[in-house]
Amino acid sequence: MKDAMDDNPGHGPLGQGSEYVDTYSPELLFPMSRAQCRERADVTPRSTWSGEDRWTGYEFSWLDAQGLPRVVALICTVPVTSTSVVESKSFKLYLNGFAQTRYASHEAARETLTEDLSRAFGAPVGIELLALDDLGRWPRCLPGTSLDDRVLETQQYQRTAGLLGLKSGQGGIVHEQLKTDLFRSLCPVTAQPDWATIWIDYRGPAIDHQGLLAYLISYRLHQAFHETTIELIFQDILAHCGCSELTVYGLFQRRGGLDINPIRSTAETQAFRVRLPRQ
Repeated sequence: MKDAMDDNPGHGPLGQGSEYVDTYSPELLFPMSRAQCRERADVTPRSTWSGEDRWTGYEFSWLDAQGLPRVVALICTVPVTSTSVVESKSFKLYLNGFAQTRYASHEAARETLTEDLSRAFGAPVGIELLALDDLGRWPRCLPGTSLDDRVLETQQYQRTAGLLGLKSGQGGIVHEQLKTDLFRSLCPVTAQPDWATIWIDYRGPAIDHQGLLAYLISYRLHQAFHETTIELIFQDILAHCGCSELTVYGLFQRRGGLDINPIRSTAETQAFRVRLPRQ
């Protein structure tokens, strides 16, 4: 496993040809400094921010003591205070390395994952191994009002925080939950599209829905990792809309059997369990 302090995303396996191994190889994990990733993405975090990054692996497998394959869903929960993030392709390569490795029990496999990933992320991570049927019991939709039926004309496809604003002529404080399925951003290394549903829960002056949707659409050609993308959205809404309470949750589509779902909030918040139809 590489040192996270001086790593540039372009130096990792993402966007490069890779040899897929099927034996345990923790050295494949490629950590990157979270602080440096934020600096590159123009994110200025505050100590009052809360949240976590929930990674979901939909096909994680190893061999039991008799050589029989075991397949489960993997949930890895990373605190927002971790010193590093792990480049997603390296995470997938690492998980694939368990395929032909024997473990006497689920717990033995979980302990190995917990030790390796806590070291890579620079903070204690939570690891759950779930029966595949358990994923089918998760809720399939998010609460709140969809922004997607708005009639909107826009030509802004690079992040434009100035599109955010408040509803004119409406005073007082409101509490709303809003969501959109129209979100797209780009990988900063490969420029491949990253599709997501964005969910926003806030209390404060009423946010203009047209402007909010136009702002979220303005990420369409924006290049950044999932974690810093959600932090930028959270940062911009706080700065432009005067919310006293705010939570932003990004539920990204998976690639290679793995998705990342960051949540950022003004309150102590965990990524609640939901599996949308696209995930």
